[in-house]
Amino acid sequence: MENLYSLTAHELKKKIDSEGLAPSGILDSLIKRIESVDKKIKAFVSLNKGASVLSKERRGKLYGIPVLVKDNICVKGEETTCASRILKGFKPPYDATVIKRLKDEGAVLIGKSNMDEFAFGSSCETSCYGPTRNPWDTDRIPGGSSGGSAAAVASDQTILALGSDTGGSIRQPASLCGVVGLKPTYGRVSRYGLIAFASSLDQIGPITKDVTDTALVMNVIAGYDEMDSTCVDMPVPDYTKSLVKDVKGLRIGVPKEYFIEGIDTEVEAGVRGSIDLLRDLGARIVEITLPHTQYAVSTYYIVAPAEASSNLARFDGVQYGFRAQDAKDLVDMYIKTRSKGFGNEAKRRILLGTYCLCAGYYDAYYLKAQKVRTKIKEDFDKAFKLCDLIATPTTPTPAFRIGEKTLDPLSMYLSDIFTISANLAGLPAISIPCGFSKNSLPIGLHMLAKPFDEETLLRAAYTFEQNTDYHKRKPGL
Repeated sequence: MENLYSLTAHELKKKIDSEGLAPSGILDSLIKRIESVDKKIKAFVSLNKGASVLSKERRGKLYGIPVLVKDNICVKGEETTCASRILKGFKPPYDATVIKRLKDEGAVLIGKSNMDEFAFGSSCETSCYGPTRNPWDTDRIPGGSSGGSAAAVASDQTILALGSDTGGSIRQPASLCGVVGLKPTYGRVSRYGLIAFASSLDQIGPITKDVTDTALVMNVIAGYDEMDSTCVDMPVPDYTKSLVKDVKGLRIGVPKEYFIEGIDTEVEAGVRGSIDLLRDLGARIVEITLPHTQYAVSTYYIVAPAEASSNLARFDGVQYGFRAQDAKDLVDMYIKTRSKGFGNEAKRRILLGTYCLCAGYYDAYYLKAQKVRTKIKEDFDKAFKLCDLIATPTTPTPAFRIGEKTLDPLSMYLSDIFTISANLAGLPAISIPCGFSKNSLPIGLHMLAKPFDEETLLRAAYTFEQNTDYHKRKPGL
């Protein structure tokens, strides 16, 4: 008998709809799997064993399908900490819009996933709960910041997962764990109820076992929300109609700036081989240039920390979460609460961001970074006149070892060098499995599209996936 936990959402949906499979059976199968495996992976920060399955009368698009939620997305009454001591004990009084939509469609919320503290990281090592491990090699990182979500999907501990992506935090862990991760266009999915890192960059998106499941989740979570002023009011297509096994005539741009010195040779070979396969399947490969790519990391690490320092100012021990008990007065309480509540990486980014926003440095740093951000977006606007999609590596290397880069922040920040530009320009982007290193570590193919053209992304990703078997391979836990 097949293990239900190993199936995709669309396979389980078919069994529920046509074979009468009870959702409780899926949940039981998953919980046994989690109890067996998660002591090695540590993808979960909380597990809801008593997750409720809605009555058959309320069947929706994801009826009975378990979903794991990143710990920075608010679920009413469930502790939501952003993997930080400063939010220990915080239970939101409301659901994020994406959570409400999942519940309305009958999804089963099975718990919260581990992450880098406040989504500050590329390795899932900065969590107050300790690091999550990569299912393909438990001595290695799963990527970040949505590392718990990606590791849980890869190790069959959940059927679907939600992550958030500010500079690559869905796509990078999806690549390193060998699963599918989509960052939607900025404004396509509501951010209401997402605890903010950088408000002009953040997006919620799915992490799944295959491209079909990504389309199913997008059909539920995408769309206008009056509670989010950055959410765009435009029709949402049926993304499953994009699952067409055909890329004939599709123009795929390959930017020379993304195949840089220092990129791992196996990653480059895997991605170039994938581009060749798309050419063989009928796509037209076009060489393009994105000249301001070299400034993307510098720009991001001014804009994102600046917005983070502003967003995190609210965590001061007054209204919710952790409060230092030994304070002499209000100012002392602020200082001790934030000193004890935030981890080192959070403090580093708050300090960086505050510095960039200081009166004497605002024009020199933050304002200049915003101007360069505009130049990066203009590069993409020009490129998309020549092509329909852009293909690059997702990460410069396969997963590195836990602890390898914790003392070298700059090296850690460069892990997101290929994903950051999509956030700065507000573009949709996807990472799909496209190969393995000689050490059996996953490699990801990264594709970007024009704003609100997730359909073309899904079409190309689905075509590639249907002509390969990388997404079917499982780690040997």
